[in-house]
Amino acid sequence: MMKKKTLKELTIKNNFMFGAVMCDEDNCKEFLEMVLQIPLERVEVSKEKSIVYHPEYKGVRLDVYAQDEHNTHYNVEMQAIRKKALGKRARYYHSQIDMELIRSGEDYTKLPDTYVIFICDFDPFGESKYCYTFANQCLEVAGLNQMDGSKSIFLSTKGKNKEDVSESIVNFLEFVEADLLESERSFEDEFVKKLQKSVQNVKVSREMEECYMHFELLFKEEVEEACAEICEEVRAEARMEGRAEGRAEGRAEGRAEGRAEGRAAGRAEAVIELLEEIGTVSEELREKIMQEVNLEILTKWHKLAAKSDSVEEFLKKANII
Repeated sequence: MMKKKTLKELTIKNNFMFGAVMCDEDNCKEFLEMVLQIPLERVEVSKEKSIVYHPEYKGVRLDVYAQDEHNTHYNVEMQAIRKKALGKRARYYHSQIDMELIRSGEDYTKLPDTYVIFICDFDPFGESKYCYTFANQCLEVAGLNQMDGSKSIFLSTKGKNKEDVSESIVNFLEFVEADLLESERSFEDEFVKKLQKSVQNVKVSREMEECYMHFELLFKEEVEEACAEICEEVRAEARMEGRAEGRAEGRAEGRAEGRAEGRAAGRAEAVIELLEEIGTVSEELREKIMQEVNLEILTKWHKLAAKSDSVEEFLKKANII
């Protein structure tokens, strides 16, 4: 069975810990003020959407949903592992917020401003910036904004432009990047000290420990279900290809290859995510996994990663040099 970190071994970059800490509305408010560089009177966190408070939630998502006194809505998510298409992920989150409000009876003309904020323990765009902010603008007229009220912000622990951001953002991102021992050192930043105290409070909470155990159980169930679904998809695709042989073979193969490539990329990311839970994944290993396109091999690796206690054990079982 896969060896998971205990609650006491988590840092704030873990999704569960980040969700638990940011469900404290004071923490969330101070975080948003730090990122946006504007004062907020109050922030309400939608705790009912967090698995931290609703362990029966099926989906294992720990995004932090909040809104302020101006009805601006925020979706904040920790990204400890590099994932593809973060821009489209942000677009999806914006649309989810909008659709939820429209379903509740809100007219689209009254849609509130929305922010999607990703905290990345990697550089999502390779420009060595601590912060990347995106808004819809006109390509033909410089400075002309679409004024649709949506912005996407990507914070990166790998930034190098300290002169362009506040010291508090740099300190916060250093805290996010730190390992367990380093994250417990004394930071010369009041907000980070406050977060450190919140992390410790979560770790000694019996209720949070029970929630974390339940979260791990749900995550394991999703992994097993995903493996079963992928195996069935591979078998179904093989049957379909057999029946379709000789009929529009070129187009069918092209579509099948496209779908297979998409599933392979998603499965490769899932393998890496599991391995990150039990150790450090080298760039060489990460590249080898991401380059693999055979779904059967990736499914096998996914199962091995779920049953390994360390990256070294996985490498041995998977016969990867």
